[in-house]
Amino acid sequence: MAATARRRDGQVAQERMLEEAMTAIAEDGLASLTMSALGKRLGTSGGHILYYFGSKDRLLLEALRWSENGLADQRRALLSRRVTAERKLDQFVELYLPRGPRDPRWTLWIELWARTSTDEALREAQDELDRGWQEDLETLLDRGVRQGRFAPLDTAERASQLLALLDGLSTRIVIGQRGAERSAVLATARSAAERLVARA
Repeated sequence: MAATARRRDGQVAQERMLEEAMTAIAEDGLASLTMSALGKRLGTSGGHILYYFGSKDRLLLEALRWSENGLADQRRALLSRRVTAERKLDQFVELYLPRGPRDPRWTLWIELWARTSTDEALREAQDELDRGWQEDLETLLDRGVRQGRFAPLDTAERASQLLALLDGLSTRIVIGQRGAERSAVLATARSAAERLVARA
């Protein structure tokens, strides 16, 4: 029983660290995040955080996984809603895009992309996280076709195309490109989705 309690305490501690890391990235940017600074925010030491994660890179990857797990739950809820396939696709696009230039999840994604060419573990993690979005979008499109809401299409190919487009648009939001406010990008993404996924 005591061992179970210790494991639970450790899990809570790690989740608290990940949550605080995401908050720190949103507030101060990724460059300002150090183990020492994060430790101060949590009332502990940088060494204590390293005990759980081993390195800053591992902390960042686990923070991204933690954030993506929350979004995976939202995607599953979206797929089960009793709304039209068109509405689900619109909500999927909205969920995918960053909330704004300081979105910590997307800040971490861009950092991950920059490192995957030289780090096999990061590449595998990226593939795993990307696969969840791809599979859920394929499911959404496939159901829309079967329900007669979308015209017949290659759901795997079309999902891949739409996600690639959303990645590009998302990057514009995160870097704060002129004219890339979230509302404008969302309108562009919706228009593109309507062209890629034709109504029946």
